Amino acid sequence: MKLIKNIIAGKISFFPFKFFCIFLIINFSSILNSEESIDILQGNFIEIKILDKVSSKNNVLKVKIGEEVRFKNILIKSLKCKNSKFDDNPEITAYLQVKDLTNEDNNEVFVFNGWTFSSSPTVRPFDHPVYDIWLTKCY
Repeated sequence: MKLIKNIIAGKISFFPFKFFCIFLIINFSSILNSEESIDILQGNFIEIKILDKVSSKNNVLKVKIGEEVRFKNILIKSLKCKNSKFDDNPEITAYLQVKDLTNEDNNEVFVFNGWTFSSSPTVRPFDHPVYDIWLTKCY
């Protein structure tokens, strides 16, 4: 009779440990998968189109995340860009900072400082008398 009680007690005390190990494996696998998808969605470069309203010429500019690029009289810096998870209608977003180098007013540092969206650039419009900027890619 004692032997049967020990076997039953051993099975009962081992069950929570087995459940805990399975729980840890499931949670760690989901954490690893989410980190991989975040890396895929965030890019290292953005591609923007710049329209010079005076000459009516379009220029394509590639900007590395975290670096400043000078285009004529403006300085463009991208801090972050992301692609959406959806393949059928992808949304590309980027955080941009744009300085006008001809503006000598020290109170206004950035002409544009915020998120821009490829599908709807009018949500946070870039308002400049000479240039228009559109986000086209994040890779």
